[in-house]
Amino acid sequence: MRHRVPPAFLLAAGVALGLASCTELPNDIGVRPHRSVAMQTRSASHYPILAWWNDHAPDRGTRKIVVNLTSQQAFFYRGDVLVGQTNISSGRRDFETPPGKYRVIEKDATHVSSQYGAYCAASGAVLMRNVDVGKDPRPDGAHFVGAPMPYFLRFTGAYGMHAGFVPRYRASHGCIRIPTAMAKHFFDAAEIGTRVEVIEPPLMVGR
Repeated sequence: MRHRVPPAFLLAAGVALGLASCTELPNDIGVRPHRSVAMQTRSASHYPILAWWNDHAPDRGTRKIVVNLTSQQAFFYRGDVLVGQTNISSGRRDFETPPGKYRVIEKDATHVSSQYGAYCAASGAVLMRNVDVGKDPRPDGAHFVGAPMPYFLRFTGAYGMHAGFVPRYRASHGCIRIPTAMAKHFFDAAEIGTRVEVIEPPLMVGR
């Protein structure tokens, strides 16, 4: 299904977050993937990068978010009207985002991960980057700084949508990363109870 995108609503997809001190290198914002990760994941390079939001769309109808894991894109609907579309980055190999039908169960504009992040010294210096507190022992004298996940929309368990680093492939620990500007649009428009459908249709290349 093709959607016509009004040029006036096209946004830059790669908005960077300004982070300081120990939080410069958390899991889901700023992490640079290994080459093997890119090779192991299915590329979305057959699909264009589109990030847009229609501020003038009618504010009526049931709200719904559809996440397409194959094309690595997310869509926000009000009723049958497509209000916005954005590129995403979902869970990489061994951390796949689970397809299914969910609802938004939590909204947290300043959410911080309790599992992934970095170990830092009292001075703020990064001692260990991209750590998993369940697996990586904490160095003596270090403290844990969770990865910031702004505009977090939880839809099941530990899974949610939030602002983060968005490459052209699956790179997260399971959450759905969205460019910052678009994450704010989705966050502001969603409500507790908003439907979230995560789908993974077969990859269609050519005809």
